[in-house]
Amino acid sequence: MASSGDAEGSLTPVDFIQLQHYMEDSSLRVKDVIKEFHAGGRLAQHRFGECMDAVGFSLFLKTYLEVDDFPADFSQRLFYYFQHVDQDGSNKCSLPKGGRVSLSDVSCYFSVLEEGQPREKLEFTFKLYDKDCNQLLDSSEVDRIITQMMRAADYLGWDATELRPLLKEMMTAFDVDDSGYVTLEEWVKGGMNNVPLLVLLGLKMTERDGQHIWRMKHFNKPTYCSVCQNMLLGLGKQGLCCTCCKYTVHSRCANKNPEPCSRTFVKSKEEIGIAAHDWIRADCNSNKCQVCHKKIKTLAGRRCVWCQELRHDECIFSGLSSCDCGPLRNHILPPWAIFPISKEEDSSLLNVTPDGHILQGLSLKATKGQSLVANFSRRGHKEAMIFPVSDRHPLLVFVNPKSGGMQGERVLRKFQYLLNPRQVYNLSNGGPAPGLHFFRSLHQYRILVCGGDGTVGWLLDAIDKADLQVRHPVAVLPLGTGNDLARCLRWGGGYDGSNLREILKEVEASEQVPMDRWSIQVIPEDPQDAGDPVPYEIINNYFSIGVDASIAHRFHSMREKHPRRFNSRMKNKLWYLEFATSETISATCKKLKECLMIQCCGRSLDLSSMSLEGIAVLNIPSMHGGSNLWGESKKCDGAPEAEHSEVITDPELLKTVSQDISDRRMEVVGLEGAIEMGQIYTKMKSAGHRLAQTSQITIRTIKALPMQIDGEPWMQPPCTIHITHKNQANMLMAVPTKPSGFFHLK
Repeated sequence: MASSGDAEGSLTPVDFIQLQHYMEDSSLRVKDVIKEFHAGGRLAQHRFGECMDAVGFSLFLKTYLEVDDFPADFSQRLFYYFQHVDQDGSNKCSLPKGGRVSLSDVSCYFSVLEEGQPREKLEFTFKLYDKDCNQLLDSSEVDRIITQMMRAADYLGWDATELRPLLKEMMTAFDVDDSGYVTLEEWVKGGMNNVPLLVLLGLKMTERDGQHIWRMKHFNKPTYCSVCQNMLLGLGKQGLCCTCCKYTVHSRCANKNPEPCSRTFVKSKEEIGIAAHDWIRADCNSNKCQVCHKKIKTLAGRRCVWCQELRHDECIFSGLSSCDCGPLRNHILPPWAIFPISKEEDSSLLNVTPDGHILQGLSLKATKGQSLVANFSRRGHKEAMIFPVSDRHPLLVFVNPKSGGMQGERVLRKFQYLLNPRQVYNLSNGGPAPGLHFFRSLHQYRILVCGGDGTVGWLLDAIDKADLQVRHPVAVLPLGTGNDLARCLRWGGGYDGSNLREILKEVEASEQVPMDRWSIQVIPEDPQDAGDPVPYEIINNYFSIGVDASIAHRFHSMREKHPRRFNSRMKNKLWYLEFATSETISATCKKLKECLMIQCCGRSLDLSSMSLEGIAVLNIPSMHGGSNLWGESKKCDGAPEAEHSEVITDPELLKTVSQDISDRRMEVVGLEGAIEMGQIYTKMKSAGHRLAQTSQITIRTIKALPMQIDGEPWMQPPCTIHITHKNQANMLMAVPTKPSGFFHLK
């Protein structure tokens, strides 16, 4: 990190990235924080007219970003940044008198960067600079707003070469009556109709089907605007690119009526089932036309959104008009399978969610045969039907954008391009239920959930609640930290950015397997002393008491208190190592056998001869991000055969028992301490102490102990715990891969 003396009034790219991470972890809004600077607020003493001092600025950051230990040097650099940048964006040489910054400028800057609806942002910005509350902005106030937008664009990596004149032109256009002032109505109306501004604000708007979902993008190779056909120039993010169809334009050309985005449904009954191409203007990179087989010059051709076929403009109607959806045909839900049956022939019936992605907030209305009638609009009652596509298994995709850092967002965008956006769901918008309802009556489809083990459990719970006639199989793209379930199903320990087309091939070749799921009931001994809330009522992976739960609880508590210290997988592993070391020294779970009693199908386990600090109840052969606590089972000559019974506790028989995620049995393992856990993880030791394999477990504790379910820890007062079989989920297991494959264990 650069020091404050390196370049006063400027921030490094590292500074911007760090600031972005802080903002992602904050739940507060700027408009809530600035209230503290008003009369009677706890920060009012640091406000001087329209400015605040350095102490107030530091407190603003700590309050807004919800961080008690925000770095003082970083706060100082940000303070200098707001002092030194003039209205035209140039750096000043000396500090303003009084060592203060504008509260409005700081608030406007951060409000542009945070999530929210564009109308709300526009109105908030207007009110910030309308100091006399006369509902008018003069030219100087508009220029100050442009300055803050330029700062935000700089932070987001935009190339500002054409952005400043574009913003100035936009602001001039706002003054419709040429009065020299901009009214609130002019400001909001002009802003809501300006594409570059909306992209800068986050594109939180309602759109019609066929309109592009823009995002600013940096292009590493020569790229041309599809509107003016000139090259996109610049060092930063040079232009706008549609997430769904990859249509690319200059920022200044986005308002010039570009060609529509690809359709996601058909608007007439006559189009149902007709597999027609959807052609989008594209730079075909001198590839050959698939009709005349001649090279296609720059922007002289088109690409079909569904089958990816390339043709010259003049060859579009020469070749076959039927589209087979190309290599991904078995995964794509084509637009000609979706039809709105509303009486209103208005394409606005299909809206965009608050985060700018295509709305699939659908609810079941009626079922007829194999088709689905769904409500396509949250505000209206316009309906749509899904017609089954023969010999195909459309893929219903759920993505947790918060998993894997920025990986979740990138995966979401890529799937929206590869598939029909209507089959790709952002789990931040209403969870899994809308997608499950939309696909409810289709008999042949697969599900892909992109996230960590917690996201997978969330989806499986939603499938239970949806009460579907058919439980469709679920594949996993691991975006979390541990990803134990994904490892067991051969999907790997973490997505490494591999080509999603190859991953879809793996999904198509995968095998369906049933997986046991378990109900857990925790009954406190004293109802008045319930302790922390139990995180889950269902176990998909494992349940544990003692040493590993203690480490996880320390990690969880520290991360809740200081989220900025836990912003990467490597840092998380180092923190785990530190907590494991301290747990080894303190041995808080020593003599665990004196604190609990375990019964497996009514049979008590004898722990008297063991020195254990942890008990793990396993459903899958992976824990702690890849540890196999049960270990491999080998049949020795002359050893007795383990019978398929409800409970096995005999040590000799347990040596031959293997784990199976679908045998309606759980394995009980004892752990001596944190050192043994580390030895198993590094494969210095083959396994923990096998205690039992059972179909039912009861555990009674006599003191407060740390516990965890599927990686979510809590501190539990004395209680009785019952674990019983709930049901089985249909999962997809990837085919075994070579070490160089796309899915590999880590």
